[in-house]
Amino acid sequence: GDVIDVGFFHITLLEIGNWVQSDQSTGRIVKIPNSSIFTRALANYSRGFHYIWHEIPVLVTFESNWEKAKHILMDIANRYTPQFSAEAEDRVREASLRFMLFHPTLTPTVYTTVRDSGVLLTIRFLTEPRRRRDCEQTIWEDVLRAFAAEDDIDFAYPTTRLYRNPEEGKPGTQS
Repeated sequence: GDVIDVGFFHITLLEIGNWVQSDQSTGRIVKIPNSSIFTRALANYSRGFHYIWHEIPVLVTFESNWEKAKHILMDIANRYTPQFSAEAEDRVREASLRFMLFHPTLTPTVYTTVRDSGVLLTIRFLTEPRRRRDCEQTIWEDVLRAFAAEDDIDFAYPTTRLYRNPEEGKPGTQS
């Protein structure tokens, strides 16, 4: 959560996460005894690097032109992250003086994976922790618009399909 008070016996946080997505506030106030600081792991988004990696998974059908979809996603990711790259490089350089940080590239990328329901294209990019949800919304809206304009790209979702190899399969696999 976000620290809102530091006392002698406890730290007071405005809770983030839990049932609310994308690290946004739940509205609950949480008091943490100072003694737990020595016995529990702490994550701090506002010290050191100042950015976090975020990923947006986009699942397209096997029949989609996944290479074209990947290119579209890469263009969208690059449109929203160039301002972070130069500043993030400076922050990584600063943080690497104190921590063992190794980030060969800080530019966005799109990874390709195959899942049961289609081809998973995962956009990975840097963002500021407090802007993660806004950035994700903006990227998703552009993805929805871009894919709607393409006749050869469809979103995938779990379905049941009857596949007849003699009629639908490749000539070499038909039996």
